[in-house]
Amino acid sequence: MSKVPQVTAVFWIVKILTTGMGETASDYLAQTLGPVPAVGSAALLLAAALIAQARTRRYVPAVYWAAVIMVSVFGTMAADVAHVALGVPYAASATAFAVALALVFALWRRVEGTLAVETVAGGRREVFYWCAVMATFALGTAVGDLTAATLGWGYLPSGLLFAALIALPALARRLFGLSSVLTFWWAYVLTRPLGACFADWAGVSHERGGLDLGTGSVSLALAVVIAAGVAWLSTMERRVARAMA
Repeated sequence: MSKVPQVTAVFWIVKILTTGMGETASDYLAQTLGPVPAVGSAALLLAAALIAQARTRRYVPAVYWAAVIMVSVFGTMAADVAHVALGVPYAASATAFAVALALVFALWRRVEGTLAVETVAGGRREVFYWCAVMATFALGTAVGDLTAATLGWGYLPSGLLFAALIALPALARRLFGLSSVLTFWWAYVLTRPLGACFADWAGVSHERGGLDLGTGSVSLALAVVIAAGVAWLSTMERRVARAMA
């Protein structure tokens, strides 16, 4: 039995919301706790979330999405630390994370024979899956910051760009018959800069081109909506389980 959710419209909505929350929560924690305590705390929470996910025998919405949120927070911090603390340009880190993701996909495909998420039922496939998820978050963070900050396009224009780009996988699937696995991961990578750019636009100051709602406020609002979405998914999961009993 797969330990990841079915790919539905609700899946994509919650996924995009988690990317936005990861971006603003990362910034808020870094500003409130300081970079080092924030990264350390996020690493511990990420480890706890992934251990909880690994110990489940099936898809449990609350556990799965908690792990996704912590991957989002930590992935954002990883890309930001590489840029701020180590001085790595976003173009270089985006390239490095893209190479890392490609290597994960190549090894996953070579060992398991497929990258289809519906086959992730634990064991090595789940390890590969979460490695790929972490790489997509770090890559998406670097790409989003590259367009919004380094290239100077701003958060809202960048968000609109990624909103347009995320429609391309579905069109490619429909018009050209591209593999569902390829189009899934293509869209999955783009959810990160899409959600992050809009969340940043809502949270950052007017001087930086945002609405100045505050990263803490935006994180809290997104957390509430995500909790509602996960509660709905949990209800649907229980209904499916009862129907199969």
